[in-house]
Amino acid sequence: MSPGGAGCSNGLLLTVGWLLLAGLRSACGTNVTAVQDPSLAPEGEGENEGENEGEEEAENEAEAESEDVSNNTAVKEVEFGMCTVTCGVGIREVILTNGCPGGESKCIVRVEECRGPVDCGWGRPISESLDSVRMACTHISPVNRFKYIWKLLRPEQQPVILANDSAILEVRREVRPLVFECDTLDNNEIVASIKFTVYTTSELQMKRSSRPDTDAVLVFVLTIGVIICIFVIFVLIFIIINWGAVKSFWGEKSSSTEIPSELSSVRYKDSTSLDQSPTEIPGTEDDALSEWNE
Repeated sequence: MSPGGAGCSNGLLLTVGWLLLAGLRSACGTNVTAVQDPSLAPEGEGENEGENEGEEEAENEAEAESEDVSNNTAVKEVEFGMCTVTCGVGIREVILTNGCPGGESKCIVRVEECRGPVDCGWGRPISESLDSVRMACTHISPVNRFKYIWKLLRPEQQPVILANDSAILEVRREVRPLVFECDTLDNNEIVASIKFTVYTTSELQMKRSSRPDTDAVLVFVLTIGVIICIFVIFVLIFIIINWGAVKSFWGEKSSSTEIPSELSSVRYKDSTSLDQSPTEIPGTEDDALSEWNE
């Protein structure tokens, strides 16, 4: 080989070597960055994600606490009125005690259902005559919301369920007294139960006739008492309005009573002096006779 060819080959080898070294360095650099990025990135991202999760949990806890506080405040600001019934199903008012419009201290928010004991005991018919009786089950509006079961109760026997399923039952009086019971159901649950006694016509007449006649006497006594109370009130009002005239009248009356008392005392004194004068006269006569004798 010639010296020129050897120099060319050496230069070519050097060039190829530099190219290979550059390629290896670039490849190693990309691998290093690829390896380092997974190790570094999760640390920063993990810290950021942990901080974000902590902040979200704190915010959720704060919101839950605020909701609990608001719920407790709402419970404290609401009152419930009295139920309209003492048994069965009725309604009651929900009253707001804070935050009412117009600056009012209390206001009605809504009306809701309320319930009492199921057993309502014995009821009274809504209307009755000598021939028939009308009875009503315990219910509230709307009437068709509930289911009604009427039963005829018999002593020591199973009750007879009637075909009537309405809230009102009208029956005629029989030769013997009858006992009816009505169950009010809501979603197949008994919410009220009431009983009625239907007397016979003769029993009803006897019951009405056997009532004492104290009603008329009581009305008379109450009327007289009211009239007397009104009269006393008017007299007191008259005395208060005309107090000066009443005072002068009583003053004149008291003075007129004092004058006869003074006259009577004077008369008493005169009578006592007259009674004592005859006893004094003989003493003076004896003195005059004794002086004349001397």
